[in-house]
Order: sequence, then structure tokens, then C-alpha cells
Amino acid sequence: MKRAKAMGGRVLSVASECVPLVKTGGLADVVGALPAALAPFGWEMRVLIPAYRSILPQVAGWPEVMREADLFGGAGIVRAGEVAGIGLLVLEAGHLFDREGGPYSGPGGDWPDNPERFAALSWIAARIARGGLSDGWRPDVLHAHDWQAGFAPVYLAGAGVPSVMTVHNIAFQGWAGAERLAALRLEAADFHPDGLEYYGGLSSLKAGLVWADRITTVSPSYAAELMRPEFGMGLEGVIAARADRLSGILNGVDTALWSPEAAPVPFGPGRMRGKAANRRALCAEFGLEVAGPLAIVVSRLTDQKGIDLLPAVIPAFVAGGGGLAVLGSGDPALEEAMRALAVRFPGRVAVRIGYDEGLSHRMFAGGDAVLVPSRFEPCGLTQMYGLRHGTLPVVAATGGLADTVIDANPAAMAAGVATGITFHPTDALAFGQALRRLLALYARPADWARLQRNAMRQPVGWETSAAAYSALYAGLAGGQEA
Repeated sequence: MKRAKAMGGRVLSVASECVPLVKTGGLADVVGALPAALAPFGWEMRVLIPAYRSILPQVAGWPEVMREADLFGGAGIVRAGEVAGIGLLVLEAGHLFDREGGPYSGPGGDWPDNPERFAALSWIAARIARGGLSDGWRPDVLHAHDWQAGFAPVYLAGAGVPSVMTVHNIAFQGWAGAERLAALRLEAADFHPDGLEYYGGLSSLKAGLVWADRITTVSPSYAAELMRPEFGMGLEGVIAARADRLSGILNGVDTALWSPEAAPVPFGPGRMRGKAANRRALCAEFGLEVAGPLAIVVSRLTDQKGIDLLPAVIPAFVAGGGGLAVLGSGDPALEEAMRALAVRFPGRVAVRIGYDEGLSHRMFAGGDAVLVPSRFEPCGLTQMYGLRHGTLPVVAATGGLADTVIDANPAAMAAGVATGITFHPTDALAFGQALRRLLALYARPADWARLQRNAMRQPVGWETSAAAYSALYAGLAGGQEA
């Protein structure tokens, strides 16, 4: 840690989203948190993101620091500014990013030119890393996040600037047809199985994994899982071949934002009356009357998140005295399945389709347990929000969930280290057994209170993760193995 702090330097972080400007998922939270987390170690990080239509009014008037005349079909301008203490570089390219809809899709589905849109982001990242900014700022390390920045290490090859590729979710791989090779400014000589070629086409994520100097993903368990066919999604061989360059670094959470002290009725490990008050308020808000544990689900409603298992396990949980509050959106069939549960169990199950940031905070403040039955979970943040608030995580033992929750088995309870309940495999039988354990624990107030205290004292902030990233950057910038 001392070496990293003394080293310090500059890092260009390249991503498709960053809080508070644009967010569709946890990637934005991580990208937005890293600059402040790394500052104490001496690293100045600037974040490069596209200037989507929703961002343009907020960056209007920022000084221009770079111009590209021919950026995949039009001109591009990079502007520099700061939002919420984050040094930002935004890429304005109206022909690519000034559109109605989200970052990746419009009303008709994914934008068909997504390969070119995010190749442009990667191209500009490489130009910046080569010294293209007029303000003289040049990074010592380039850090690319997910498929949207995957071509950046390719475009940067030979420049003498090391790169890091972080996989936040390997399910999204940035696939494009081989006929786009030249249009994406890639070399035909690199189109082979050990290079750009991916099942006859292109994958920007694979490209980043092959060309980056180091690879990270967002938990140690997920790093190991990615080398197995059931999790690697076609890229397990690529990752296994570079296992010596792979690190699993857990994400952290903003402990000031996700804090029991910031709840409507503040509370903490030694004063849990506020937790009970928040629970009563949450039950009133959802129209629930629950004598047993109140479980919450704050999630995308998808099979990956295991939401399809809820209809099979919640009836028995409700029969045992439990209740459920759900917030999320996703697969229409699963949205309807959640509504059906609420109709079947009025006063015990309630559902809000959509997303409401304020409500999510109130749910973590007032819930007794948070259910995270994911089939795969690279890191996961909701279980850490649960730990912070003494809302005990009930999680599938996969990826980052396995790395952050200690099961309340007899040995862990005796040692005083348990923080929640884990189950495996991710199926209705194991999940149902976990919920029966939850009901039994809730019926033992002394054990429940001890679990809550343990959970709330877990170090889920960014300090440890930032130290690991700092050491990684220092090794690369110093020309040594990190």
C-alpha cells in the first residue's frame, strides 16, 4: 500500500456510464466511485464517457480539449469538466450518441451501430492515452470497463501505455460480424483465433481480454468461475490462457450513501430501535402486516437473478409467517408472476414494478432480509447494502455473493462471524431450505441480533478494493508485475 501511494500517477478510466451522469446498472456506480477511492493512494483518475443526449445539457460550455475530424462517420469533440468531484472527459459525437433512448438501445431494440459507437469511445481513449489532449494531461495507465471499452487496448497497442481490462459481466460481449473489421479500424492480420476472431466474428470484450496487460473482474470467486464453461460463456478458454494476468477485486459500496445513519430513522449496530421504526414505516408504505421476517427483493426481474424461483418458494415462506416486498422491473412474464404473488397473498406480499432510488433505500433500512438468488453474480451490490443495514442477505453461493456473505452454519455462529445465509445449488429446493433457516433464525432473537451486528460491521467500503487497484496500477506504471 505504501508503495502504491508513493507511486501514484494518472489513470484514464473508460466506460459507457458513470454516476451521477448516466446509470443503467452497477457498472456506473463502480466507475463513479473509483476516482475518490483511489485519490488517497496518489492516483488522479479521469473518466471518459460518451455524451448521450441526456448528458448534453449538463456538459454544455465545458472547454474543448480534443477534436477528431473523422470519428466513424462524423466529427467528435472531447470536453473536460467535473461533476460531483469526478474529473470527466465526455465524447460529443452527435451522429453516434445524440439519440432518443438509452445508452445501448432505442424503442426498436439495440442500436445496430453499437459496434461503431463504442469503437469510437475506445478510439478516443487510445488517442487520449497517446497524448491527444490539448491540456497536456496524459495517463500512465488506461483502465477499460466491459465490452464498450474493449477495443481501447487494441487501438493503444505499441504506445507504451499499459492497460487494464475489467469484466463486470461476461454475458455482454460486444459481438459484431467479421465484415465490420475494416470499418472498426482493426487489422486483418489480427483476425485469427488467438486474436480478434470470435466464433467467426468479432467480440470487443474478447479483444480487450487478449490485448490488455492485466485483466480484473469484480470478485475472486467470479474470476475463478470465468474459467469454467458454465460461467465463461464462450470466453473461458481465453481467460484461462491468461490466468496469470487475472485478478479478482471485489467492488465496494459508498458507505456514506448506503448507511443506516442516513435512514429515515437513523440506527446502528448498538441501537437497533430505529431499524424497527423503519420496518413499521416500510410495512405501512407497502400495505403489509408481517409477524415474521420481512424479506425484500430489489433487483432486475430476470432468470439470471433467480427471480423465477420466487413463485415456488414464497408460498411456504408466507405460511411460516414471512412477508415479501419486491421492487424491480425486467422480464414481462416475471413482472406478472410477481403481481400474481401479491394478489394471492394480500398483506403479506407487495410488488412495485419499476425502480425508485429513494424507495430502495427505505427498503434496505426497514427490511429484515434481502433475497439474492442469482444464478451467477459477478460481484453484487445489493447483498452489501443489506449487510450495511442489518438486512440479512439470503444469497446463492456464487461469484461475489459467496465472497461477501458468511453462512450462519453452526461453526460460523459459534465463532461469531456469520453474516447471512447462503445456499447451493441455485434451485427452488435449496432456496426453500434457506428460507426455512431464515424463519428459524428470526424466531431466535438473540441469534438474530448477533447476526445483524456482525453484518453491519463488515468492511464493505472501497478502502480494500482501492488498495488492490492501486497496487495493480503501480506495478504496471512502474513496468513491473503487479
